Amino acid sequence: MAAVLTWAGLLAGATGCTTDGKGAIDIGGLGKPPAPEEVIRISPDDGTKGVRPEEKLRVGVPDGRLESVKVVRSQDAQESPVSGHFSDDGLSWEPDDPKLALAAKYTIDAVARDGHGRRSARHTTFTTHVPAERFIGYVSPENRSVVGTGMIVSLEFNREVEHRAAVERAIHVTAQPPVEIRPHWFDNGRLDFRPEQYWKPGTRVTVSLRLRDVESSPGVYGLQYKTFSFTVGRSQVSLVDAAKHTMEVRRDGELLATVPITAGAPKTTTYNGKMVVTEMFELTRMNGATVGFKKKNGKGEYDIPDVPHAMRLTDSGTFLHGNYWAPDAFGRVNVSHGCVGLRDVKGGGSDTPAGWFFDRSLVGDVIEVVHSNDKEVAPDNGLSGWNMGWKAWKAGSALK
Repeated sequence: MAAVLTWAGLLAGATGCTTDGKGAIDIGGLGKPPAPEEVIRISPDDGTKGVRPEEKLRVGVPDGRLESVKVVRSQDAQESPVSGHFSDDGLSWEPDDPKLALAAKYTIDAVARDGHGRRSARHTTFTTHVPAERFIGYVSPENRSVVGTGMIVSLEFNREVEHRAAVERAIHVTAQPPVEIRPHWFDNGRLDFRPEQYWKPGTRVTVSLRLRDVESSPGVYGLQYKTFSFTVGRSQVSLVDAAKHTMEVRRDGELLATVPITAGAPKTTTYNGKMVVTEMFELTRMNGATVGFKKKNGKGEYDIPDVPHAMRLTDSGTFLHGNYWAPDAFGRVNVSHGCVGLRDVKGGGSDTPAGWFFDRSLVGDVIEVVHSNDKEVAPDNGLSGWNMGWKAWKAGSALK
């Protein structure tokens, strides 16, 4: 029987998912810190599509120093690090090979300190040019990855798919040991695959893309012919009770720990339902303006440049993350803008509840929220398809 750990609930306070709604917090007694995009300048811009291979990838700061830059290139579910070098003065970073790959997604994570020593982090992505009249699917999870039991195979296409049945026939997802796996279309741009129940630990899943020369729309043909696989690790499912302000962490069915949390405040509640960890960041920026929390001047209600131990749960901005700015909330009151917060320290601590949970988590782990005064998360918001019944899921196939 696994030992059960319990962190005592701390005091009570009032802030949001990242701040109390009064804007960015004062760091180091130097006044309001600049926005991370002012400190860390990344080109191409975040979210840019169709970047040409001759365009330059560059990360820089106007003053201070870059602490770290991590760039990852994803093609056909194969993730590769991009090597690069810093300038002698630490103000810029560039890749060793200046030419960008075609039909790829680039992810950049950078950490820097400005001229006053204040730390900021940025996470940006962009996709490169796909040759004319071709389509590809950006696939998750990555090849050879080890994932949690709730992982859903998801393909997002760079073009609208009109001939959904033809595309679906060209994609095969199988498992060992065998289990029935079925597809579901979310509009004409996304196709997800999953079994009826969570994967069993140890399952090896293989995805075969036979899209080359498949016509997805009139005159548009596939580019990929690729097989990749991933492995399902141990089962970890965590239950967040928004009313009790706790999270029960279960590993292979046994209670591992009960952790005090803070969830969404009454006016900014947390979604109910099953959500899946899709990304993990040791440090990231959270800006309310990017998810609809804006002041009249258009700036975010909150903007914290160094949120530690952050795990994305939805595309719309729900995270489970470390929180060092609301020390009185955990286990007693819900104060966030919709995220689930765990006690942490500035910079992230390994011996805090947030650090402990982050170190024991995988992409693909399941976080289920109950007793929140909000609706159930939509099945296409992140990898939340487990909230859809099996009959409805199977009905989403284009192959009748």
